[in-house]
Amino acid sequence: MIRSSVDRQPWGAILAFLLPAFTVYTAFTAYPVLRTFWNSFHKVLPRSEEFVGAENYAALAQDELFWRAVRNTFTWACVSPLAEVGIGLALAMALYARVPGMRFFRIAWFTPVLMSYVVVGIIWVWIYNYDWGAANALLRALGLGVLVQAWIGDPKLALPSLIFITTWMWSGFNMVVLLAALHSLPSEVVEAAELDNCGWGAKLWYVIVPLIKPTLLNLLVLSFIGKMKIFDLVWITTKGGPLWSTETVSTYVYKRAFEWTSFDLGYPSTIAAVWFVIVLSAVLTLTWLFRTRERLEY
Repeated sequence: MIRSSVDRQPWGAILAFLLPAFTVYTAFTAYPVLRTFWNSFHKVLPRSEEFVGAENYAALAQDELFWRAVRNTFTWACVSPLAEVGIGLALAMALYARVPGMRFFRIAWFTPVLMSYVVVGIIWVWIYNYDWGAANALLRALGLGVLVQAWIGDPKLALPSLIFITTWMWSGFNMVVLLAALHSLPSEVVEAAELDNCGWGAKLWYVIVPLIKPTLLNLLVLSFIGKMKIFDLVWITTKGGPLWSTETVSTYVYKRAFEWTSFDLGYPSTIAAVWFVIVLSAVLTLTWLFRTRERLEY
């Protein structure tokens, strides 16, 4: 049977539409990734390139600063998503219950998301200032001077202080997404729970959370990915200090590539290549675990 020309795929038109996007993707995503893996097996100096095999990977395994940066980044990526999504859900529930002044609160809680990390970092450097910052000034005004701290100057408090900033910044985004999910809930299910005299706590735990679970899991994964590559906020506020207590993998890669006097791009490429594999593996594992649990539960 001879296929008519109508049934044939218009490959010319398909390629014409795909070629611009594919070219941009290849030039700015695929090639840099492949080049990074290539550089990781070389010593790349400004005017020379020397193949060193797995030497960079062996050095990375013994690099204490790298593993400290990995620990800081994983701590951030595990704590912050839970806090952001949890607070976002609480704020969304408050708006869903139509608290007084909900229009004002919706704008106020979402506003931090609209600011860049640079602006947020500068604002919070001022707030955390030991002498005249708003945080310590408020504590002194309340008679709690004993709690005054050098929030981003103390190695023990610097990382939690930065985690608090990202939680403050992104909770509003999670609130908006979860509020949309709440308004899309089947009204008959919620009304049935109310007719059974189900309290807010029970209704949240047994009805609402199971229904919006896919949205919650997606927000957790998105937040996890974002925190695994955090750079801007750290660079503006602490640059990885004090004593590398807020060093992340992204800031460490930048320092090794552009601030250290070795001028070798091979070792930073090794860090980036290893971190790329780690982040990709973590995201795929989380996605698989969430999908597996859904199949088991339903």
